[in-house]
Amino acid sequence: MTGPDARKDVGEGVGQGVREGAGQGVREGAGQGVREGRPVIERRLHPVTPLRRAWAPVAVLIGWAVHDPDQAQRQLSRLTTTTLLIALAVLLPAAALYGFLSWWFTHFAVTDTELRVRTGLLFRRTAHIRLERIQAIDVTQPLLARVAGVAKLKLDVIGTDKKDELAFLGAEEARALRAELLARAAGFAPETAHEVGEAPARELLRVPPGVLAVSLVLTGATWGWLVVASVAIPLLWIATHSLWTVLAAGVPMLGAAGASSAGRFVAEYDWTVGESPDGLRIDHGLLDRAHETVPPGRVQTVRIVEPWLWRRRGWVRVELDVAGSSNSLLVPVAPRELAEAVIARVLPGARVPAASELAGAPRRARWCVPVWWRGYGLVVTEAVFAARHGLLRRSLALVPHAKVQSVRLTQGPWERARGVADVHVDNGANRSVTARLRGAEEAAALLRSQAERSRTGRRDARPDRWMT
Repeated sequence: MTGPDARKDVGEGVGQGVREGAGQGVREGAGQGVREGRPVIERRLHPVTPLRRAWAPVAVLIGWAVHDPDQAQRQLSRLTTTTLLIALAVLLPAAALYGFLSWWFTHFAVTDTELRVRTGLLFRRTAHIRLERIQAIDVTQPLLARVAGVAKLKLDVIGTDKKDELAFLGAEEARALRAELLARAAGFAPETAHEVGEAPARELLRVPPGVLAVSLVLTGATWGWLVVASVAIPLLWIATHSLWTVLAAGVPMLGAAGASSAGRFVAEYDWTVGESPDGLRIDHGLLDRAHETVPPGRVQTVRIVEPWLWRRRGWVRVELDVAGSSNSLLVPVAPRELAEAVIARVLPGARVPAASELAGAPRRARWCVPVWWRGYGLVVTEAVFAARHGLLRRSLALVPHAKVQSVRLTQGPWERARGVADVHVDNGANRSVTARLRGAEEAAALLRSQAERSRTGRRDARPDRWMT
């Protein structure tokens, strides 16, 4: 777990806060910062950035129109052609000037210890992002950014939920800056960090588009929303005969079905997992291309999800809980053997237990959770705490003993009457994995033994390091 961080907003799209470790001061103002033994070279973002910033005044007007469409329509109806042209002649230059000034007064620099971002025209703000607190650095390219040859640099920093970002940089400059920041965070000398370059990657897995498309068709969420929409929309029409009511209810349902199929296909297209010294690299996206990194040693939980319709094909989905990072998907779909090979790279020394190794809940648990109690299972190996739940959509969660932060036992009145209890394992990503409906004596023994395993696991664990 990490200590408290100081935070201060620094403006749109460039570093959402000021990061400093506990006991570290934050100094504001232009030109202020950590004393360095060599000059600090400040750089600007890509010249295309003002086009992105120029949309802010226009977005305010659009937001007002959406919030009060009747008033907006009345105001527009009163405008003559001459007045409208004058308004556009004022608004467009103002938006352009705002974007230009935002870009002109934004600078960033890499020092020996931090990434420093300065923004502000009237009120100057400086963000200090300590290099040792950076957990992952991702390069993303939305569709228009790919056309313009620019990219966003997103940083996962300890103690924050939202990623900091530099938007936009030239695509090559973004990758070079990412490599330099990782090299400096790994301890390379500042004079040689920029020469290290991006570490080479070895491809571990690539998801074919056809397999991804079939897996989405076989996902229950897509069919569930389509069934709900096919039943609810006709009933609403019969009951109300109102087109607006039908659209208000039907569009979100169809949108949810599309988001769970077409939206995921676009986002997870050409999903590639590679291994490099700075972690597992993930590249994906049809329109918006993302280049993400799963940092080494920061994975708290690996979750193997197996939907019912995927089982005959032997496919699984692999999800993650990563401390200090919002990256939560490792493999969207893959044969179980390939997925387990990738998991072995994420959790060195651990293996995925077979279904036959999982001990199910005792039969008396059926009075607490009818039918579904059969989906619960547990096994504790030398390396991981593994708990399963679900019948139609099975999920097996693996928590390395070294990543366990606390262990809890809970028991409601009905569970006490049936002699069962739940054991919760909390990890460093503020998530929990629960072994449901274990025998009361087994749960008490598990609580004590898991606390000891976690203590010895943390003592013997290797330090989390970049590029080792």
